[in-house]
Amino acid sequence: MHPTLTAAALALLAAPAVAQDYPLTIETKFGETVIPERPERIATVDFNGADNLLALGVQPVVIRDWFGDRPRAVWPWADAVMGETPEILRGDLNFEQIAAAEPDLITAVWSGITAEDYRQLSLIAPVVAVPEGTADYALSWAEQARIVGRAIGQEDEAEAQIAAIEARIEGMRAAHPDWQGRTATLATYWDGTPGIYLEDDTRVILLDELGFVANPVVQDLSDSHEFYAEVSPERIDAFDSDLLLWFADEYMAEMQDLPFRSALPAVQEGREIFLGPLMTSAFSHASLLSLPYLFDELEPRIAQAFDGGLPEAEAVTE
Repeated sequence: MHPTLTAAALALLAAPAVAQDYPLTIETKFGETVIPERPERIATVDFNGADNLLALGVQPVVIRDWFGDRPRAVWPWADAVMGETPEILRGDLNFEQIAAAEPDLITAVWSGITAEDYRQLSLIAPVVAVPEGTADYALSWAEQARIVGRAIGQEDEAEAQIAAIEARIEGMRAAHPDWQGRTATLATYWDGTPGIYLEDDTRVILLDELGFVANPVVQDLSDSHEFYAEVSPERIDAFDSDLLLWFADEYMAEMQDLPFRSALPAVQEGREIFLGPLMTSAFSHASLLSLPYLFDELEPRIAQAFDGGLPEAEAVTE
């Protein structure tokens, strides 16, 4: 077992209950959500929702499958602390399936739900969604955990785990002053077209926390308030950064065959990293459980990329 998973499993077996006042009102972009009492049966329609609930000692009754074809729809860091398999939503939201699990709270802070989805889900149980003025996938990892922790009566535990990860991030910043202010692009390739993640994306926000800044093209495209943009291969400047990270869980060969890559200094100088399925997922979940796993694997690779460059054979993670 990965060492981080072992520590997480031991630490999360029994999260203590925290006194918290109910009824609790949480403001969302769809209106006020009132949670009448501390919830016990919690469903999540967030793509990464199982992680933070499990980190806070809650076994969800409904979770949402995202990618990777995992048998229980969760990855190793979450599977290690999940008990019985909950109801798993696959494809579009199945409101009848959610209702049948009889939840008394539904989390939807990284879900992309619409106003109509919110209305229908609210007929089942109170729904915690993103705050007013927040793009669907723009909540930072910490704010996701903070809102969920407050909603389920685990605010203090959430803050403690957030503080531990923030301390880890601050430690990385202090250990790697050469990262500060360097440009980074998080890219991928999907259905025949390369693309980049924008500043309204949780993962780009995380890179910012580590001290990196988006390159000018990413900054310009981010005015759309979307989380992702397809980019023509002719727009090589979109990928021209000090650090180039690829989500490479699929289409690895196609990414490596992109003609423009050879012209990029990051590629020539060994500052390009392909994140395989595990690292892509750990980065994408950006949760209390997945971030320690991500940092253990990614920090030394980024450090080596800026200290002489990564050999081509080591530019691909799991």
